[in-house]
Amino acid sequence: MPPAQSRFFPREFSISQIQRFIPRKWKQGTIQYDKPSTSCKSNDSILETNTSSDESMINSLFISLKDFASQGHLLKAFKTFSLIQLHASSSYDLILQPIVCLLLSCTNLKSLPQGKQLHAQIISLGLEQHPIFVPKLVTFYSSFDLLADAHTITENSSILYPLPWNLLISAYVRNGLFGEALSAYKEMVDKGIRPDNFTYPSVLKACGEKLDLGFGREVHNSINASSAGWNLFVHNALVSMYGRFGEIDVARSLFDKMPEKDAVSWNTIISAYASRGMWEEAFELFESMRITSIEVNIITWNTIAGGYLRTGNFKRALDLLSHMRTCGVLLDSVAMLIGLGASSHIGVIKLGKEIHGSAIRSGCDGFDNVKNALITMYSRCKDLRHAYILFQIVENKSIITWNSMLSGYSHMDQSEEASFLFREMLLSGIEPSYVTIASILSLCARVANLQHGKEFHCYITKREEFKDYLLLWNALVDMYARSGKVVEAKRVFDLLSERDEVTFTSLIAGYGIQGEGKAALKVFEELERSQIKPDHITMVAVLSACSHSGLVIQGQRLFEKMLSVYGLSPQLEHYACMVDLFGRAGLLHKAKEIIKTMPCRPTPAMWATLIGACRIHGNTEIGEWAAEKLLEMRPKNSGYYVLIANMYAAAGHWNMLAKVRTSMRDLGVRKAPGCAWVDVGMGFSPFLVGDTSNPHAQKIYTLLDGLTELMKDAGYVASGDFGSEDESFDE
Repeated sequence: MPPAQSRFFPREFSISQIQRFIPRKWKQGTIQYDKPSTSCKSNDSILETNTSSDESMINSLFISLKDFASQGHLLKAFKTFSLIQLHASSSYDLILQPIVCLLLSCTNLKSLPQGKQLHAQIISLGLEQHPIFVPKLVTFYSSFDLLADAHTITENSSILYPLPWNLLISAYVRNGLFGEALSAYKEMVDKGIRPDNFTYPSVLKACGEKLDLGFGREVHNSINASSAGWNLFVHNALVSMYGRFGEIDVARSLFDKMPEKDAVSWNTIISAYASRGMWEEAFELFESMRITSIEVNIITWNTIAGGYLRTGNFKRALDLLSHMRTCGVLLDSVAMLIGLGASSHIGVIKLGKEIHGSAIRSGCDGFDNVKNALITMYSRCKDLRHAYILFQIVENKSIITWNSMLSGYSHMDQSEEASFLFREMLLSGIEPSYVTIASILSLCARVANLQHGKEFHCYITKREEFKDYLLLWNALVDMYARSGKVVEAKRVFDLLSERDEVTFTSLIAGYGIQGEGKAALKVFEELERSQIKPDHITMVAVLSACSHSGLVIQGQRLFEKMLSVYGLSPQLEHYACMVDLFGRAGLLHKAKEIIKTMPCRPTPAMWATLIGACRIHGNTEIGEWAAEKLLEMRPKNSGYYVLIANMYAAAGHWNMLAKVRTSMRDLGVRKAPGCAWVDVGMGFSPFLVGDTSNPHAQKIYTLLDGLTELMKDAGYVASGDFGSEDESFDE
């Protein structure tokens, strides 16, 4: 039979281990008690001494328990708690704080079994309704997402203050269970428990996420009717909720009436405007925020910079990021994505490289979205070598990574490389998305690569998942239309059950390129009957179609209807179409009048259009006026100088021709040799004028001579004045 003293301690503890917890003065006191004493103490005095000793022992053990718990030694903490229980058998008050400490440790250390054992201990002691333990138990079970258990504890408690309910509602919201959060709030109110300022923010967030405007207004009314004073956190939540509902005016009214605002207040109202695409208001609020003494946080900076990126103000977005760095704000991955996006759109590779360097230093270059943005940036800035190096470095390439690289090749019109990469992607087991196909189809359209385009058409048709993506079918219509296969484009167009302005515009442009202006107008009329509003690009396509087909009256009517009927203000491209329309029809004075009266500055291409029309129709007066204006702009395009030279040569103005030659020489402009591509079945082969680098050059020129003879036999006569002076510019 074990000694009597060891029966009171757990078996895991030896006497020597227990003695470590006993203060030295207690040990000294014990030695003194063994000596015979001449004074006699009463029983009550001995009892008081024992009680005092127990409390001192418990305090010492509690300190050790907290130390073990803070260091993560949960097992030792529980063993210490067993000792505390032995000395606190006469009073539950002495074990409340140790249990709370253990429960918090189980929560922080994610120790579910031990926490449940502790809960069982609380129940066995009859303390499950104790106001200290109920909130702690709700927090414990919520931390493991055991919200049903947390709910049971809360609703079974007799506590009449809102803390446990606040914890439960907050846990529901944190886990995205907004309906359950609102149900818990209603149950709490039905029990007669009055919400406080810690209840409302979570409830308002749940209303916003559920888009429950009616109940949100009820909660708002209860806030106004409550005795609780004005609270910043509650009003921030109200502004956020109405912003989620799209009630921007209500959110702004609440914001403007706030006697105190913090960074969250400003960020909330700015985000509300941003989420609705109301960027001008968001930008104005941001500037107002910067005037105040409130520090702008990274979320607000990124929201506004992202807004400038979305609205196409790429330079302003980059300026804002630069200002962030000046203010000492460290760019996070979101800011870097915005900067890389802006850099890629305007082709500023220097800034893109600086952001790349920042990403490496901060470790953000390891994020997949940053890697993809870097690939896109280098591709868009025409540095495909670095883009491909980054692409190769990525170990686990996602579909977005492949799309970024494919988009780069597409952007640079490198169809062969894009096709090769697409095949490589398929071999790697990655299934293309609709973005992948649309990117390559647009490339096929631009380089008139009909063979690859047809292959992708078959690929789309065989896959059911692509049938609902109008973007792909629009790309197909555009590809066939640009390749001159307008009949195939119309066939795809007719098969579509859904169409938008892009679908119609692609077909209109296709008919326009083929000189079928009347067919283009019929498609435009069909667009109007479909209740689809044309955009600026549609108007360019239909005006260009009228120009190529000589439909002057129809084109003029459409131009006049742009503002009055369609609500579109004519832009530079539309004026250029009208100059071309009148110029082709020989109405040169009208073309001149368009240029003189339009609100924007003419481009070199517009002057060249008028010069070309003057040369064809023999109007030297207007042609010389346009030529002078074009020369004043000092363009770098050699074709413009050749056009002017041909006009002067045709009119016999040799002194002006000499002036053109001098301008070209002074500006360092050289005439680029003519270039053509031939599809030989295995891809496109480029040919330059006078090029002898091809190993089959001799055979090619022999074939070309034969073709030239056939063209002459067919009645083709080369236009002498277009090329009469070309040799003079091949310096």
